Amino acid sequence: MKLIYSIIIPVYNRPQEMDELLASIVAQEYDGVFEVCIIEDGSKIKSKAVVEKYKSKLSIQFFDTQNTGPGASRNYGMKQATGNYFIILDSDVILPKQYLSEVNQQLETNFTDAFGGPDVAHPNFTPLQKAINYSMTSVLTTGGIRGKKKSVGKFQPRSFNMGLSKTAFEKTNGFSDMRAGEDIDLTFRLWEAGFETQLIEVAFVYHKRRNSIASFFKQTFSFGTARPKLNKKYPETAKLTYWFPSLFIIGFDLSILLLIFGYWQLAAFYVVYFILIYSDASIRNKDFRVGFLSIFTSLTQFMGYGLGFLESKIFTKKD
Repeated sequence: MKLIYSIIIPVYNRPQEMDELLASIVAQEYDGVFEVCIIEDGSKIKSKAVVEKYKSKLSIQFFDTQNTGPGASRNYGMKQATGNYFIILDSDVILPKQYLSEVNQQLETNFTDAFGGPDVAHPNFTPLQKAINYSMTSVLTTGGIRGKKKSVGKFQPRSFNMGLSKTAFEKTNGFSDMRAGEDIDLTFRLWEAGFETQLIEVAFVYHKRRNSIASFFKQTFSFGTARPKLNKKYPETAKLTYWFPSLFIIGFDLSILLLIFGYWQLAAFYVVYFILIYSDASIRNKDFRVGFLSIFTSLTQFMGYGLGFLESKIFTKKD
């Protein structure tokens, strides 16, 4: 079967990011047929003018809809798409020029009805964006679950960089109405339906993520709230490791309290850990500023996810 790709992109109030993403799609070194489906998800700041710039360079469908959230927007786009394989991207990513050719080559060699790819920091990203990317992808912070072959557990594709066949979409009905964790929910349903997934490690994207500590905290908090709901819905997938961020924050608070009373051993553990974060992030990014900021972004990530997890765990128990 010849693969015809439809790139599905929901966007909400981000015309500048859409401009950069579409420019990177134009630059793809890929000779096959593909289209771009953009779903304006009830935005107040529209991307239509940006999209018009690229209509002579790309095959684009543009849909201006009411706000329904990213999952429903992706489903709407896939229903309108003409391709037989969907590539789902967030609007805040940029594609390297070989992205589509790498995806196509891998799927022709080892076809699966769904795939996921990792994300990396672009050299032009700010130190804070690089630090956030480090915290979200490092083995020291997340176990490499977001795109490392040697990760903790089975890889679960994420919707910022994900592929899905039309067959799998029609079988599963796509994303659920969950506002967070909807991509993991879809992965579990794909596995239940007998579809195979894979990590295409070379099909990476440059992912901007959030541009402030506050917005990063809010994002990770929502990730944390989603996990107990997923555990309740799919109890066989629950793991002890999902408690680690919450335990990390409880331990961090306890270490400060113990330090006040002269017990320094637990605090020393956290000092060593953050030194490792600083050193690893600095070396990987060749920038000491990124290493320094990675201490704060990693702590923010643990706080956001851990507190969100605990709040949702209590609420889910009562539900």
